[in-house]
Amino acid sequence: MPTLDDIRDEYDFLDKDDRYRLLIDLGKGLEPMPDALKTDATLVRGCSASVWVYPTTRDDGALHFLADSNAAITKGIIALVLITVQDRAPVAIRNTDIDAALAPFDLKNQLSSNRTQGIPNMIALIRDTATRYV
Repeated sequence: MPTLDDIRDEYDFLDKDDRYRLLIDLGKGLEPMPDALKTDATLVRGCSASVWVYPTTRDDGALHFLADSNAAITKGIIALVLITVQDRAPVAIRNTDIDAALAPFDLKNQLSSNRTQGIPNMIALIRDTATRYV
């Protein structure tokens, strides 16, 4: 998976349509989430599309998230969020300013409000999960 800086460098040079394609490609790169994990318990509330996030722990205690959405661009947004926290220690995730990491992408002005309204809920779910594991 590319770094957030690498993605941002590419994103900055793209027009709106190509930015959509980049997000869609990022979403396609997410690790597959088994359908059995797509339940009401893993559903992120407040998203216009269906979004599921499921945390797992690695042997070293780091958190690894599986996530999916039924909307391609939303799935790309999830990928951006996960790139900031994937496979990190819970305390590091809790202390990461995910909003600041995503700010250079200016998603609220690049995408419709329907596509971005659930981002705070995704971030809150990930932060709350990390806090429970600290």
